[in-house]
Amino acid sequence: MPRRRQWLLGLAAACGSAWLLAGCGDKPAFRGVDISGADYGRELSLPDQQGRIRSLAEFKGQLVVLFFGYTQCPDVCPTALSELVQAKQRLGVDGARLQGLFVSVDPERDTPEIMRAYLASFDPGFLALLPTPAQLPALAKAFKVHYKRVEGRTPTSYTMDHSAGSYVYDTTGRLRLYHRYGSGAEALAADLRLLLAEAR
Repeated sequence: MPRRRQWLLGLAAACGSAWLLAGCGDKPAFRGVDISGADYGRELSLPDQQGRIRSLAEFKGQLVVLFFGYTQCPDVCPTALSELVQAKQRLGVDGARLQGLFVSVDPERDTPEIMRAYLASFDPGFLALLPTPAQLPALAKAFKVHYKRVEGRTPTSYTMDHSAGSYVYDTTGRLRLYHRYGSGAEALAADLRLLLAEAR
């Protein structure tokens, strides 16, 4: 067998083995759902908890993890935010390159003051983004996010059913991954490391 053909067959075999471990070529083995090239979740323009208008474009150079939720969420939201904090810690010094964004689906109760106190208990560097009730439907559609108000015993004791996954953007500002709720901090940290490695 000619040497060139032997070399190509060897490369193909090695590539096939590597694919199982970490992906072949430049396609890494993400633990989250790879949604690179998605035609949604591309942009937003909303005030943060300090009243400053924020957009995804301003975070280029950083990794962004964006999550929709609300402060009175009993379990999903605090768990997701805690896992994001843990993922940031696992990145070590690279954790400074991670920006958490928490978008409220409960604008009637999630005031800037409440959001400031809520996020400070997780990470003071995370930002809340606060749509108005009028903005929320279009925003949810643009990000393919589900939310629904579920009435409680009193007018103010309602809950909000909502999508529980996180959107992950790379350092160029491209939407790359969707992490399902419950994936865990280590899985998220592993994917963030892969995205950082791409940027080096």
